[in-house]
Order: sequence, then structure tokens, then C-alpha cells
Amino acid sequence: MQLTQFTDYALRALIYIAIKDDVSTISGISAAYSISRNHVVKIIHRLAKEGVVKTTRGKNGGICLAMPAAEINLMELVCLLEPHLNIVECFNTEKANCRIIPVCKLKLVLNEAKQQFLNVLQGYTLADLIQNKEELKATLFD
Repeated sequence: MQLTQFTDYALRALIYIAIKDDVSTISGISAAYSISRNHVVKIIHRLAKEGVVKTTRGKNGGICLAMPAAEINLMELVCLLEPHLNIVECFNTEKANCRIIPVCKLKLVLNEAKQQFLNVLQGYTLADLIQNKEELKATLFD
């Protein structure tokens, strides 16, 4: 299972926002992770559109979580951000052209693996990822 770079960066941005004592900025997130500012703009826009973060424009503006970190479930977030969870071609019935699809057991095994992946994520929230808040701060805000 591989997440898109967009989802990876979104998760990292949320960690940054969650541990920051003040409002976060796109520039701050971009600099902390060496991620293109344009990527961060798109990520924050999407997270705001989905109601995960709140943004405020202006001199005293910035980005903050729209809800407590304990309410941001990782499985729900990944499902929200990933365009699909097609591990292999045959998961997409419109694009699948494998000859053995009607009798293949691999798809069943991979589907089970995907479900287990999602089940593990279901058990965690953003709050779980920031339990070592002080260590994260020391690493990101030096």
C-alpha cells in the first residue's frame, strides 16, 4: 500500500499545525519540511475545504485545526484525501485488462491487506501522532 505524496504531505502538515503553539503558516510548513510552497497551498486549501483546518487571511491570520486532534481519525483522513485505494490495476474495473481476473485469488488477498491497512489506521487519530509533542517541536522549530 502506498499513499500519494499529497496525503503524506497533508499528514505532515497536520502534525505541524497540531503541535504549533500559535497559528501556523504556509511558509512555516513549507520551510519545516522543505516542501514546495505551491504544494502546501494546495494541501491546506483541500484540508480547509474538507473542514479539517480553518484558515484566516490577513496580518494576524494563519492555519489551525478545525477540531481537536483526537477527533481527526487517520483512516477517515486517508480515505478523504486519496483519490482511490486501488493497489493494483484490477481494483479499477474500468481500467483492468488482466486476463486472469475472473479466476485470480491475488485480488482477494490484496483487498484483505488493504482492509487491514485501513483497520489499523482506524484505530489512530492525529492526537496519537503528536504524543511526543516536545520532541517534534524540537525537531521542527529549531
